[in-house]
Amino acid sequence: MHPTMGKMPAEKGLVIVYTGKGKGKTTAALGIVLRAVGHGYKVGMIQFIKGEWYYGELTSSKRLEPEFEMIAAGKGFVGIIDDDHPIEDHQKAAQAAVALVKEKLASGIYDVMILDEINYAAKLNLISEQDILDIIAAKQDKTTLVLTGNYAPESVIAVADLVTEMKEIKHPYQKGIKAKKGIDF
Repeated sequence: MHPTMGKMPAEKGLVIVYTGKGKGKTTAALGIVLRAVGHGYKVGMIQFIKGEWYYGELTSSKRLEPEFEMIAAGKGFVGIIDDDHPIEDHQKAAQAAVALVKEKLASGIYDVMILDEINYAAKLNLISEQDILDIIAAKQDKTTLVLTGNYAPESVIAVADLVTEMKEIKHPYQKGIKAKKGIDF
């Protein structure tokens, strides 16, 4: 084992934002998970929107335990055809997720914390832009915070260290091809 394995460097953690209309935001964050776990770091991921559907990350994430913990805190996708939850249920779940994030950040257990679809949760008014800024302000210096989701607020982009916008150029859905197991979910 490498002598520094399992110890996050004493450097200050980053604030990373993956946003934009193209695919790959959560996938990019999961790439960070693979790298961080490979070094023995502790990583937590809280999903703000996803929650009630099955998708591959739910199973594969178990294989990365105990270094990786994934929590699906949402009530599922908001406003789609089979969403049977009132908006208030989605808002309560998102507010509970914000409280959980703050609790986990304060505990210092994670070297990297990923907040999946948090930007989109703000766009849907499930949480406020200020909630995101408060989370960023609450992160410990050592922690790298990764925020995903389309519609990242300008104020979040302004305080981030790294911002990547995923741009859709072509998508199989445009040809009527549905989401593929193992690729899209």
